[in-house]
Amino acid sequence: MSNLARKLQQEQQQRTVQAPAKAPAKRHSILTPGEKILMFVFGAIVCFGATFMVSKQAAIYEVNKEIQIIEGSIQEQQKVNSDLEIQISELSTYERIKKVTEKLGLTLNEDNVKGVEN
Repeated sequence: MSNLARKLQQEQQQRTVQAPAKAPAKRHSILTPGEKILMFVFGAIVCFGATFMVSKQAAIYEVNKEIQIIEGSIQEQQKVNSDLEIQISELSTYERIKKVTEKLGLTLNEDNVKGVEN
């Protein structure tokens, strides 16, 4: 080998020795570990809040359903009460009372009757 060839060979060896192999570039995260923890905590709070709101809405729905059932039963009872009041007014007429007393053999004594106002 000639001197020139040796020189080139030595230069190539020096270049490979001097230029170390490049390490893979480190990936830098946009968020720090503290920010990641804060984001996780925030996400957990949002999930908890959403679950809490849904459960409260379900409870409100159940209460409203019970209220409607109770209001329906109140309306039915009011209808029964008004029907009974009508029956009372029909049964307490003077003519009916007079018929019942005649059937029982009772007589009307005009001197012993007192008027009562409502």
